[in-house]
Amino acid sequence: MLFLSGDEKAHWRTLGGRVRASTTSPHDLEREFRPSLWPMFCFYAGTLLAADGEERGAMAWLVAGARAEGGSSLLTNTFALGFLHRQNGRFVAPEAAFTDPRPWVHFAGVPAMRSSRQRFIEQCGASLPRFQRPLRVLDIGCGDGGLLASLIRHLRLIGTISDVGEALLVDSSPAMVALARETLGTAVAPASVRVLNDRIEAVSAAIDGHFDVALMSASYHHMPWEHKALHLERLRPRVDHVLLFEVSANHDLPDLGSPELAASVYQTYGRLIDAVFAHDAPVELANACVDRFLMPEEVSLLTQPRGERTDYHMLRTQWHELFRRALGDEYSCWCDATAYADDFVELFTLHYGR
Repeated sequence: MLFLSGDEKAHWRTLGGRVRASTTSPHDLEREFRPSLWPMFCFYAGTLLAADGEERGAMAWLVAGARAEGGSSLLTNTFALGFLHRQNGRFVAPEAAFTDPRPWVHFAGVPAMRSSRQRFIEQCGASLPRFQRPLRVLDIGCGDGGLLASLIRHLRLIGTISDVGEALLVDSSPAMVALARETLGTAVAPASVRVLNDRIEAVSAAIDGHFDVALMSASYHHMPWEHKALHLERLRPRVDHVLLFEVSANHDLPDLGSPELAASVYQTYGRLIDAVFAHDAPVELANACVDRFLMPEEVSLLTQPRGERTDYHMLRTQWHELFRRALGDEYSCWCDATAYADDFVELFTLHYGR
């Protein structure tokens, strides 16, 4: 991932003010940037205006950025323009992410995600100890249950577990929970499955029992840092091993309208959306995956202040700091591994064990 220097951040903020005041245009500024950052700045300028409801000005900047992306490996401005076209020029999410599980299920099945999830499973299998009693697992943000089911099958195959005593599923989407119950039916006895149909922040203090493993797959980032830490501290006495599968991105601490937030969104979501459109699937399904899952997250990040937005992805180093603070000296890092990486996005595995 590319990062901005301190001087560049300050310069971008100044120029962003000029863009919002309509005192500058794309033609005026192109020569002021590192060539690799010009499309990124156009995205920053365009989404600032889109967040202000200035659709015409936003389009001008995004078009300039899309032209500069010709031959590039990132097409984020181009994707944003396509989304605006499908939403009649409005930079708003048509619905909240995860209302319908199908876009997420499709995203989890694109080749980059499928292979990285398999790497995560193998990395967890290599780092977890052998459990002598039936496994008790807490799945935070279980989604469709596919990852947990695959992890259980793999741990059985390699002899890490023999049986599952309990699988507690926590997810706020009724549709996801229903699908997870069905998916887990192939790996776990139905009587072993319990459900809390809510966000972890609403139930962390009420979770009872003790769990060998807590699985957090692309789910725990839906809270800002201070909430992540609070609920992890609450879970600490009840969990021996924490397995995290996440995307490394700088979406938690930067404020709304900051250059560093836009730069991270440009790279992360540009690559993730590209993975969806590069996958051989019906156009309607690919568009639904982007418009009802990935773009609602992107729109939230770029239009809502910290504390209101829906996503707070963190950099890998920040996750380590969070775990060390919230889990304390009783726990240590048992695994830190890359599940997928290119120049712009990384998916990684962290395992902290007691």
